[in-house]
Amino acid sequence: MDKDALVSRLKQRLAETGTTALAASLRAGLGKGVVSDILSGKSANPGIETLRAVARALDCDLADLLTATPAPAGKRTIVLIVGGGISAYKSLDLIRRLRERGVTVRGIMTRAAQEFVTPLSVGALTGGRVFTELFDREDEHDVGHIRLAREAEAVIVVPATADLMARMASGRADDLATAVLLATRAPVLLAPAMNPAMWGSPATRRNVATLTKDGVHFVGPNAGEMAEANEAGVGRMAEPLEIIAALETLLDGETGALAGRKVIVTSGPTHEPIDPVRYLANRSSGRQGHAIAAAARAAGAEVTLVSGPVSLPDPAGVTIVHVETAAEMLDAVTSALPADVAIMTAAVADWRATSVARAKIKKQARGAPPTLALAENPDILSTVGHLASGRPRLVIGFAAETDDLLANAARKLKAKGADWIVANDVSPETGVMGGVDNTVHLLTAAGVEDWERLPKTEVARRLVARIADALSEKSSERMARSSRV
Repeated sequence: MDKDALVSRLKQRLAETGTTALAASLRAGLGKGVVSDILSGKSANPGIETLRAVARALDCDLADLLTATPAPAGKRTIVLIVGGGISAYKSLDLIRRLRERGVTVRGIMTRAAQEFVTPLSVGALTGGRVFTELFDREDEHDVGHIRLAREAEAVIVVPATADLMARMASGRADDLATAVLLATRAPVLLAPAMNPAMWGSPATRRNVATLTKDGVHFVGPNAGEMAEANEAGVGRMAEPLEIIAALETLLDGETGALAGRKVIVTSGPTHEPIDPVRYLANRSSGRQGHAIAAAARAAGAEVTLVSGPVSLPDPAGVTIVHVETAAEMLDAVTSALPADVAIMTAAVADWRATSVARAKIKKQARGAPPTLALAENPDILSTVGHLASGRPRLVIGFAAETDDLLANAARKLKAKGADWIVANDVSPETGVMGGVDNTVHLLTAAGVEDWERLPKTEVARRLVARIADALSEKSSERMARSSRV
């Protein structure tokens, strides 16, 4: 590996592990400036033992440190402007996901953005130089703000702060970010993030109206908890997958692997009331179902998300139906038919109280517990899977089990009339129920696929890719049969 490749890989590994050069040097048991000297070129030929110690400090082996990992060749180029807000950290995940899709990302950071994430982190993930200054002789000679503005197919601002939007609306160009935004002829997509009071202020509303009139596009903000304690409302930045979905729609229109398809997704728990203040429920967070809905929308599908009570923001670009009970969820699902795909991710309560008390149930004399009579809830997956007419071409259920995972999932696949079952172990020690990661097994007529532990967003992306492939195969088979007739 040559010197430049080593420096690039070392920067990438530092960013991946969130480690500073100083910390890596100290953790390796070397002089405090050793890693910095390698990065700056002062140490042109570090010894093999030095590199081995640095690799250990960065939780990798020497071969990994010395092996270049080039990003895929870019299918298109976008400029990503990182604004100065706490949500700037999400730009790193956004860059990674764009690069996975073959997008070349040119990074620009405002001065305020550098208070939250470093140019080193952004550059390691983009695989190129990060531009920070308007008046930089080297930057202007090599690229220049006009070239940056003109060579991109789109410009994304993440996060778009109230200050940055105000400067855009007034036509300011007093730093590199605003100069590029003023000079570009490419579509501009803003992902606003700010305190709810700032988002709702008359000044911000005027600026948003001005920018919208000027042809600027927006994704978000979403409703939810803020970084500040005890603050909630509309102002959370859209998630990376939502931003990518908005970008793809902006550039390609309604295209994608699921373009023209209609998908229904259920998500979250159901709450079955016992009395006005109590209900039967489970620990489902809705993260997996919401991630699947967002991934399907990113693939171009028309998505209806039927969600039980969750604390998650609604995914951008989907039709959302909020429900409380299993009966309400069934009604919403059947109302959303017909569809090409139904993905029943929700953890629907199996039982409900046969009658709901009109007043809060009181403790009885001598502490005897009240008798609670239960009735079985409608089985939404089975209802959709066994439809005689109007059944989706692909019906997918989830099996959340704590024992005999694959055996129970196989029985569910057969009994419910589903085409696929996604099985996951939700035993408390797995941390799946309510967590951010998932380990799933995909059961189909062809057998069982075991997937490694993945973030729920990645499980969603892979599942949607498999769905797109399956629908394409079904369409090809139908066309072949028609041609033989």
